Amino acid sequence: MQQRILDEATGTRVSALCLGAMPFGTTVDEETSFAILDRFVEAGGTTIDTANCYSFWVPGGEGGESERVLGHWLKDRGGRDRLTIASKVGSGPGPDGGAEGLAPTVIRTQLEGSLSRLGTDHLDLYYAHREDRVTPDEETLSAFHEAVADGRTRTLGASNHAAWRLAETRSLAERHGWTPYAAVQQRYSYLRPRPNTTLPEGGHVHAGDELLDYVHSHRLTMFAYTTLLWGAYSRPGQPLPEHYDHPGTERRLRALTKVSEELGVTPIQVVLAWLIGGEPPVVPIIGVSSVAQLDECLSAADLELPRELRRTLDEAV
Repeated sequence: MQQRILDEATGTRVSALCLGAMPFGTTVDEETSFAILDRFVEAGGTTIDTANCYSFWVPGGEGGESERVLGHWLKDRGGRDRLTIASKVGSGPGPDGGAEGLAPTVIRTQLEGSLSRLGTDHLDLYYAHREDRVTPDEETLSAFHEAVADGRTRTLGASNHAAWRLAETRSLAERHGWTPYAAVQQRYSYLRPRPNTTLPEGGHVHAGDELLDYVHSHRLTMFAYTTLLWGAYSRPGQPLPEHYDHPGTERRLRALTKVSEELGVTPIQVVLAWLIGGEPPVVPIIGVSSVAQLDECLSAADLELPRELRRTLDEAV
């Protein structure tokens, strides 16, 4: 599986596909999680994404289950130095019933918790999981920079941030000589929701053209989650969420069917290849619950879309 530089300052690299560990320890048991992780690494995957809050909203979940399972696997299998591990802070439940936010005490405490559950002394990538417009940005950015300076994380990222907020916080960090966000994680897939739609999943922010342009022009690394839309691409006729119900979706699905049939591959594989080879190139985060689902995704890592077929996909709007 191809690799690319995540952060030139640290030399950290990421694989073309990133394995999303969110369901591990809750809806996916430890034995199955280990099998998925083993297969991903066997195929050349190096990059694994989790968060301190995964998955507190699942019945019986408290948060931290994903990191804990991943930590068990790392302890059992070894090879930590060959992997790029990402986690996040900011979306866990706070004492007032809202999100925990990005206050310095939260960042420091939650980072220690993540490192303990993962059984490692550092993260390769640490995200602000969502915006916090209550805590002053200087306090948040200073605490993140402290984590880099102490060696507890190597690279910083921002998830679910508006484009202007990403630009603003990066400029602020650079003015203070602090480590800026070098990675972005946003919801993004081939199908897009209607413009000006508020996504029903709390905290999700879809990547728009402004953000993609900013990422491309500043040479940031873009990660995309919910890339496979809960299996909708693999189950024709399955109703999509209401916010995807618009004429553009029908045109894009027709284009996707045409391209996948012409190449003799599945729609999922076309979507992932479209993301990987786009401008800017995107690292899709793939969330699976079985090795069979993972194998279908892995086949997309080396799939190159001919220029004319990519144009077919791009022009269906």
